[in-house]
Amino acid sequence: MDSGDIAWMLIASALVVFMVPGLALFYGGMTRSKNVLNMLMMNMVCIGIVPILWVLFTYSLGNNTAEDAGWFELGGKLIGDFGAVGLDGFTGEDLIIAAFLMTFASITPALISGAVADRMKFSAWVVFVTIWSIIVYAPMTYWVYSGWHHTGGLGISDSLPALDFAGGTAIHINAGAASLALILVLGKRKGWPSEPMPPHNLVLVLLGTGILWFGWFGFNAGSAAAANDQAIQALMNTFVAPAAGLISWLAVEKLRDGHATTLGAASGVVAGLVAITPAAGYVDTLSSIAFGAVASVVCYFAIQLKAKLGYDDSLDVVGIHGVGGIVGGALLGFFAHETIGGTDGLLFGNARFLVTQIVAMLSVIIYSFVVTFVLAKVLDAVMGLRVDSDDELLGLDNALHAETAYN
Repeated sequence: MDSGDIAWMLIASALVVFMVPGLALFYGGMTRSKNVLNMLMMNMVCIGIVPILWVLFTYSLGNNTAEDAGWFELGGKLIGDFGAVGLDGFTGEDLIIAAFLMTFASITPALISGAVADRMKFSAWVVFVTIWSIIVYAPMTYWVYSGWHHTGGLGISDSLPALDFAGGTAIHINAGAASLALILVLGKRKGWPSEPMPPHNLVLVLLGTGILWFGWFGFNAGSAAAANDQAIQALMNTFVAPAAGLISWLAVEKLRDGHATTLGAASGVVAGLVAITPAAGYVDTLSSIAFGAVASVVCYFAIQLKAKLGYDDSLDVVGIHGVGGIVGGALLGFFAHETIGGTDGLLFGNARFLVTQIVAMLSVIIYSFVVTFVLAKVLDAVMGLRVDSDDELLGLDNALHAETAYN
């Protein structure tokens, strides 16, 4: 890296850190007023837990790619080892890359918090984030970016690995699958779906959306790891895709429900951002419009399914992050262009790449869901995941934190 690259990575890392309080506001506004502080805390505590783990050993488990590093062979290494514990000897370029990746590790469990809003013990959440970061996030990031992925395990062959530019698979699909597993163990909120539970503060939701969008420029463009043409393309796509997502969501709302809503605008932006994330540095500007528009419509209808299927995904993490990540990964299999990211998709004659994207996504979905489900079952048996009925009715702000957001 030259000094310009390093300066950009410093800025990008700070932008992604800013996304966590942005996510907290986005989720907090969508909860009921008696639970908003609890939601803010569930997000913010991730910035406390994950960076400490990252420096101590989860960076090493998820990213140590030295030739003799890594554990467990299955067509390739499945996870790193403890060769980079404490980031010992890291300086300069190595340290800024580790810091940038640490921001991704911090926001991923925070995404899950929206699925379990209004009913999970804070103490159980703290333990869950700690263990999940070690046994789910670390191997997932290794598979997708370092080990198994590059030896054909997540793709079809060494020469045709799956692609994930900025975390559509390792972060959003991973968080979506984990969210579904956790809420199946945790159960539904009292009164859902018969009792209306609308967002208590849409101003906070829109403020959080703006912060997320702002931070996402660092999330996606920073994943080029340089101030170069690919970073510029990623930034442009991160502008255009969510814009298309916003317009598409509002159009569907207007046609189906007769109203274009603030919550719909925010949801469309996030759906577009999620979808373009795996492809941000691999597709052209015009293609990014399709990512935002298609993901927005698919996510809108995916959210409608939760009541029919009976799972209480409080703030639509499965419907937007999980489904949006899948849509983005699949569309990358169509729209990837060799002149931008080095690989062609189906539309440019490479059908095998679409297949390898599907293999990668299924691998992550299965592992994340199964391991998270088992973890949730164990924690529920050992300490209980859910608050008691009285605390749920009173509100988690008072019951768990002895505070209220509004007097």
